[in-house]
Order: sequence, then C-alpha cells, then structure tokens
Amino acid sequence: MPPAPVHPASRPETYGEVVRRQACARPDAPVTIFEGCSVTYAELDRATDRVANALLASGLSPGQRIAYLGKNSDLALELTLGAAKAGVVMTPVGWRLAPPEIAWILDDCEAQILFAEEEFAAAIRAIAPSLTHTHRYFSLRGVVAGWEDYAAWRDSAPATAPQITLKPDDVVLQIYTSGTTGRPKGAMLSHANSTALRSIVSAVAPEWLAGVAGEKLLFTMPYAHVAGVGQALLGVYNGVTLIIHREFDPGATLAAITEYRPERLFLVPAAIQILIRHPDAANTDYSCVKYLSYGASPIPLELLRDAMRLLKCGFIQLYGMTETWGTIAALAPEDHDLDNPGRLTAAGKALPGVELRILGPEGAVSPPGETGEVAIRSPSVMTGYWKRPQDTARVLDADGWYRTGDAGRMDADGYLFIQDRLKDMIISGAENIYPAEVESAIFGHPAVADVAVIGVPDEKWGEAVKAMVVLKPGAAADEAAIIAWARTRIAAFKAPKSVDFIDAVPRNPSGKILRRELRDPFWAGRERQVN
Repeated sequence: MPPAPVHPASRPETYGEVVRRQACARPDAPVTIFEGCSVTYAELDRATDRVANALLASGLSPGQRIAYLGKNSDLALELTLGAAKAGVVMTPVGWRLAPPEIAWILDDCEAQILFAEEEFAAAIRAIAPSLTHTHRYFSLRGVVAGWEDYAAWRDSAPATAPQITLKPDDVVLQIYTSGTTGRPKGAMLSHANSTALRSIVSAVAPEWLAGVAGEKLLFTMPYAHVAGVGQALLGVYNGVTLIIHREFDPGATLAAITEYRPERLFLVPAAIQILIRHPDAANTDYSCVKYLSYGASPIPLELLRDAMRLLKCGFIQLYGMTETWGTIAALAPEDHDLDNPGRLTAAGKALPGVELRILGPEGAVSPPGETGEVAIRSPSVMTGYWKRPQDTARVLDADGWYRTGDAGRMDADGYLFIQDRLKDMIISGAENIYPAEVESAIFGHPAVADVAVIGVPDEKWGEAVKAMVVLKPGAAADEAAIIAWARTRIAAFKAPKSVDFIDAVPRNPSGKILRRELRDPFWAGRERQVN
C-alpha cells in the first residue's frame, strides 16, 4: 500500500512552516535529486534557514524582491524557499527572454539582488549598467568575475530559524505574465494562495489529485513559469521527491523513467508529442508511472489518444493560470475514456474550494451550455498585479472573482470546456505569446508600414506565430528578413515562424486590429479556435 497523503494543519501555512513540517515528518527522505546529487528534507530546512538569514544580513527587508535567472536546479528551489522564510519575494526570470526583456522585469520588480547561473553572465553584463535597482550579483555555480559566490554567502549565515514573523497572506512569488499591451505584469502570489487551497484539496480530494508523500515527480517545466516554480513548491508541500532536469529533453526523460521509476510526470502537450515520437519511447517501461498530468496549452485529441495508448497510466488534464497559482480545474483519470471523446475535450471540473462561473456580455452568470467568459473565485487567486491597481481592478473584483479572459462553457454536470480566448494570446509549445509585443518588435523594421500577429494551427507546437505584414510603398523585405529582425528584439520563441504580406491590416473604427478576420481562414473547419 502507498503511504497516506499528508494532511497538514487546517489553516494556511507559510512555506517556511511547510519546509519545517516536512523536515520533521521525513527528515531523511530526499526532496530533490539533481544531476546525481540528492538533498534531504532536513538538509533543505537547514540550507533555507541559512539563505533566509543571509538575505536579512544583506540588508533586505520583508516584502523586497530578489530575482533568479537560470534553468531548473536544486539551488533555485533552495533559494526560493530561503527567501520565503525571510519574507523576501522571489521573482524567477525566464532564461529564454532577450536581454532587454530581462532588464525590464528586473527594473519593474525592483530586484535588489540577482542570483544567476554562469551561462547567463554575458547577457547580464550587457544590461547591468542600465539597471536601476539591481546592484549585487551572485553566481549559483561557477566563478564569474565581479560576482559573489552563492554557496560561500549562504554558508556564512547560521542554520537557525530567522527571527521574523510572517503571515500566510504575505507575498512569496512574483511571476511575470504578459499582457495584451505587450508589457508583462507581475502577478503577486502569497503563501496562502497555494497552501489554503492545498489544505482543502489534501483533506477531501482523491489520491490522484491530492498527491502522496514519498512519490517521485519528474520535474522538467521551466522554473520561471507557474507550472515550474509553482509545481516545485507544491511538491515540497506534498512531501514528494523532485527529480529535477535542467530543461525538458525527451531522451533524458525516458532515461529517468527507467532509472528513477517516478510515479508522476507533468508535461505540456508539445513535450508529450516530442516524447512519444522519440526512438526510445516504444521500448521504455512505463509501469512505474501512475499519472501523467498535462496542461498549460490545449492538446490535440489524436495526440492524447496516442499518449494514452503508449503510457497506459492515468491521465490528468490541469487547467489554470499564473494568476491562480496554477490548477483550479482538473479532468480526472476516469474521464479519460477513449470511447467518450466529447469528455476528453473538457478542461475538467473545479477543484474542491474553487468556484467557476461563465459570464455573459453584461457580466450576468450564463446558464449551462452557453459560452461566455470564465470567471474563478478561489483561495489561490493572486493578491494583484505589482504596482498596477488599474490592471488588477479590471480582472479582480471586490468579491474575489477573477475574470480569466478565456471563453468557455459549462455543462450540466459541471465540466468546463474552453472554447476560445477572449484575449489575443497565442500559446505555442506552452509558452504564452502576446501579439502586441511581437508587433512592436516588427514594427520598427524600415520596410514595415503595418503589422498584425496571429496564432495559426501547428501540428508540433499547437499554435505558431504568424505575422501579417504591410510593406511601405516601394520598400522590399522577405520573410527571412522580418523574422531575423524580430529575433534580435524579442525571445526567439516569440518571433514569427512565418510571414504573409498583405495590402492592409483590418481594423475597427477605433483602430483595434480585427484579428479574427485574419485568423478565421487558418482555423476553418476546426471545432475549436485553439489547437
């Protein structure tokens, strides 16, 4: 029999309390396995005490921000939990971002210290002179000239509980999510945004959703995503062992399944597709895997069928977003019935403790079957956007309802179906891409008079970025030139994969781009306007 789920205190905890609880319950159990090295829960508790005390000794006060730039690692988790014990807010920064994008986030969050991996030193040096708040840099591994050594700094502090009082409602994470204006917004997430909902789920949900202490989870999601750092913290909350990979690699994932025999996987649909088409996939023994969770972008039905037939484990679809600390609805393993494909297109049912509504155009609650905007009320909904009260007020009302911008419907049984996005976001390989940001990058090209960006179906990535470009009279540019121009200004994954040249961009009287007119021909004949 597997060990029973851990049932923590009924009240929300801080993540410092979570670490101490797990260190007492399973001191010698591994919390992370990274590149052949394991760390126990007791060791993590001591190390995070040192980090917290080192941050406070460095002059940081509760509520101030630090940032992490790097791929997945055990030290990223250690640093995040140490900051949590000190009341310092962690801002993980996506390593795939272009240097100007990194600089914007560091300045916006007012990061006092940047902790980074050695391979990103050149990018940081390029932007360091322009940074307003960040003047101290630590290398987590490796020697970087002019930077301080993380391990030496950490180990100079005592491994004793920091003398500071924290509340579950204190912010612990600030994760950046793009907006339709093109500038990312910092979603502020508190300790309680995670632990209040998880205490409800742990008490009443079935084992596939609540989690089981002692299980092993293969961790490959990017740390700067809520599905990355949020999943890592949730793993600690549940007392699991995180087998951490620096990034997703299909061969390494299959090898880890063979070597470590994890009970749980989490993969985005694009990664599932790459994994099951790897040459070693058919010869791998998946009998250890109890559940594969997937989410962050829609999944093609045929891909889901192929994966289910290969892995032969329980599949769980997760629906959520950064602003809700990830999952707020889930499609259960028993709902993954290949003979009932209609149910497979559902995002799932609300988690215990979560309320869902579908809102009509005037904000009234829509009856079952009608499509409207998905709204959520949950203990996990963010406290707001950092220094953006107007943006916060637009999506979060006084009663705690968060408007997602997703269009969906609910059936009479409470299953949520996502139909389309009210916002213009493109999801490509589980990366959120906003057209306005891409358009801004392309618009400065000397040959471009106007540009609109849309998402079009892509068999590998779900959606691909397409730019619709209007050239200036007498100017010339080809597809390769437009793409190369964009890639110097924004992250490569945001740059268009294709470019069409058109005579004019359709707009409404107020100047808003009519993206649906551009999108519809590419999505014709498809049941949903997401892929």
